[in-house]
Amino acid sequence: MTRSGLSDRHDVELAALAAASDRAAFGELVRRHSSSVRALLRRMGAQPALADDIAQDAFIVAFERSAEFRGEGTFSAWVRRIAARLYLKRRDREARYVSEDAAGDEAVSVDPLGRFDLDAALQTLSEVERLCVSLGHGAGMTHPEIATALNLPLGTVKSHVKRGLDKLRQILDPGMGESGGASHVSG
Repeated sequence: MTRSGLSDRHDVELAALAAASDRAAFGELVRRHSSSVRALLRRMGAQPALADDIAQDAFIVAFERSAEFRGEGTFSAWVRRIAARLYLKRRDREARYVSEDAAGDEAVSVDPLGRFDLDAALQTLSEVERLCVSLGHGAGMTHPEIATALNLPLGTVKSHVKRGLDKLRQILDPGMGESGGASHVSG
């Protein structure tokens, strides 16, 4: 099938074609979703080359398991969850943990239109806060799923997510303060 014929297809159709070993259909899925997968991995703390490697591995796993994708959620969320889990496994395997209290010192930049750099803001969080926020808001994982993936108590995950989001709100909207409001930070 031609690429132009594939670009009009829904992700569920493309995944079904990929499950039948249609590499072109899966290539279209990769084209559509690879940047969001790499962006999530970067937000979780992966360096660019590592994010690219894990994204590639995630798409290989997704191709091998494409028959498991039922379209109950988006393909993008499904493959991002695969990538997030691969990153966490690799991170655990390499045992390069950073203390919870160690936060980045990177400054949050504002572009000429007054927009903030969310990636830079995420780097100011501790590693565990960044992971919890990224998994919840970037990979669409629930708090119990994050707790399982990180091997942390559920209450601890909820605390890290709340503390991380509070810090992001303070960084991205300093006038808002700790009292919060209707603002929502998402990844």
